[in-house]
Amino acid sequence: MEGKANTPVSSPGASEEQKRYAAVLGAMMKIGFVLLVITFILYLAGVPKPHVPVGDVSRLWGLKGEKYLEAIGVEKGWSWMGRLGEGDFLNFAPIALLASITALCYLTIIPIFIKKKDMVYVVLASLEIVILVLAASGVIPSGGH
Repeated sequence: MEGKANTPVSSPGASEEQKRYAAVLGAMMKIGFVLLVITFILYLAGVPKPHVPVGDVSRLWGLKGEKYLEAIGVEKGWSWMGRLGEGDFLNFAPIALLASITALCYLTIIPIFIKKKDMVYVVLASLEIVILVLAASGVIPSGGH
């Protein structure tokens, strides 16, 4: 692990798809983190105005998810996307970006598998993307919601 700070360590044993996956993952994590910081600063500054006033957040914080949504008058699911103009919902965009990185990484390595004619991995990566999209859309029930 020699070298300058922030200099990628060479991975001679890593395959082309592993390197691509890692590169996309690293870049998107950095972008997502920066966007999280920016949207949080905007939220704290009140730009744009939040749906739930900052002073009310601590009062509502202990509610279960469905009760919280009911108290603030928001439907569950993807309805937050229509509220991205509100400061507290703007924070959800980078979170959704971070949550989608795995599917994006798989999407970027499929062409490598196709080029290598490795159809088993094409199918597996494609199925992984389909499952992630179906879970995110709510078609496949997943934990936490």
